[in-house]
Amino acid sequence: MTIYASPRGARGSRSAGAYANIGLETKVLSATPEQLITLLFDGALAAITKAGLYLENGDIQGRGTAISKAIDIIDSGLKASLDMEAGGELSRNLAATYEIILHHLLQANLHADAQKLELAKKLLADIADAWRTATSKESAPA
Repeated sequence: MTIYASPRGARGSRSAGAYANIGLETKVLSATPEQLITLLFDGALAAITKAGLYLENGDIQGRGTAISKAIDIIDSGLKASLDMEAGGELSRNLAATYEIILHHLLQANLHADAQKLELAKKLLADIADAWRTATSKESAPA
């Protein structure tokens, strides 16, 4: 699929829990560009899910950290990987949708708004599902 450029630079940082990251690092290092985008979707959706749990539990710091991680993945990973030239209108529409998602995430964090968080999650999940469908059709034998 040509709407995304290769996001190989978005590998994330290494943490003290290096053992927990070995599986992810192995996936990232051996992934195709399409699989890397899928991993970015998975990471952002997981961060939003965590943010929701932190929100329910009143953990402001945890919520902020999780939302910040989701924002970083979406902005520096998914949005930055869009190939605006090759992807044309679809890439421009995706970039605009990512901006809407980022806005909802910021509002969710600022106002502890579970509805904004869920809306951001649903929008991102819909794009992720469409991506998985498109890439699975491309990789299926003819």
